[in-house]
Amino acid sequence: MTSFAPSDRVLVSPRHLAGGGADRLGSALGPLITLFGWHHTHDPHTGHTALTSPCESLFVDFDPCDPRGVWWRIIHHEPYWQARFTRQTPIEAIAAVTQVLPQSLGDRRHAERIPLTTSSLAQTARLTDWAETRDGQSTTFTSADGHCTLTHQPDDHLRWHIRHSLFDGFDTDWSAAFTRAAPARLVAQFFAHLTADTPVERTYGDLPYLAQRSSDALITPVHGAAVNPHVHHALARAVHPQGRPR
Repeated sequence: MTSFAPSDRVLVSPRHLAGGGADRLGSALGPLITLFGWHHTHDPHTGHTALTSPCESLFVDFDPCDPRGVWWRIIHHEPYWQARFTRQTPIEAIAAVTQVLPQSLGDRRHAERIPLTTSSLAQTARLTDWAETRDGQSTTFTSADGHCTLTHQPDDHLRWHIRHSLFDGFDTDWSAAFTRAAPARLVAQFFAHLTADTPVERTYGDLPYLAQRSSDALITPVHGAAVNPHVHHALARAVHPQGRPR
């Protein structure tokens, strides 16, 4: 049995088990509007939000009513490429991509506040204990718990594909994909923020049900700890590296 109430704020690691984080959607869209002046439309009835870059070459589309569960699409023209993310993709990794989109267009305002990773996928994997395997031209990176994979297939239309599932459980499946012409640095940005050691904050009730009960998820309180909650989480990780404290 858990000691957390559904409304309790908690810190969760690893990030790929934390679910979407619906209460933090603004971190993915807000900076493009307020800092970079992207045009946007919003339907208050459906939540559908569409953003267009000032040069009208790049689009971000958020649609929580998509019947296939693809809530996020980033679309670029000339060259055409697309990135898409399903509902439970952690918002921190999505926001890491959307916030650097202006830099991909040459707009480096606020670059010091929104850094773009310089690490390759392989370098990030080594630093975060993700295993790397090769099969011909295909390279796969797998999280230490085996629940999340990133596959790079250079000859496929979907050149980079990230998949997650906790024992094929309901509401733990999510996926992300980048098509062939997508900038590799955006994929590296997504991966760096997906694999980061820093825990993410969620409402306990918003976590996927199986993640709440998985020994692979470390879940600690935001309020009520005797020390800073991030310090508490780090100490708990040291004592229980593959599970949450009981």
